[in-house]
Amino acid sequence: MNDPVTPLIRMVNQISLNNRHHDSDEASAEQIAGHLKKFWARDMKRRIIDYADHDGSELDPVSRLAVARLKTMSDVVKDWEETSDAG
Repeated sequence: MNDPVTPLIRMVNQISLNNRHHDSDEASAEQIAGHLKKFWARDMKRRIIDYADHDGSELDPVSRLAVARLKTMSDVVKDWEETSDAG
């Protein structure tokens, strides 16, 4: 079975790995969430947030923080999907 969220999990975990140079996990998560908001398509963001809400077991800890921050951004900015730079 080819689960459409699997590549997203790999991508966000790789982005997290590449952003470990920040002062803290929270700072890294903030940068990652900003990246996801700006560059990921709406459907990708919806799927990774849904995955984190219902399972999230394959997300590394910084990725989990980043997705939670992305979700917070969506709550703070009304209609966040329409403010995204990507699709």
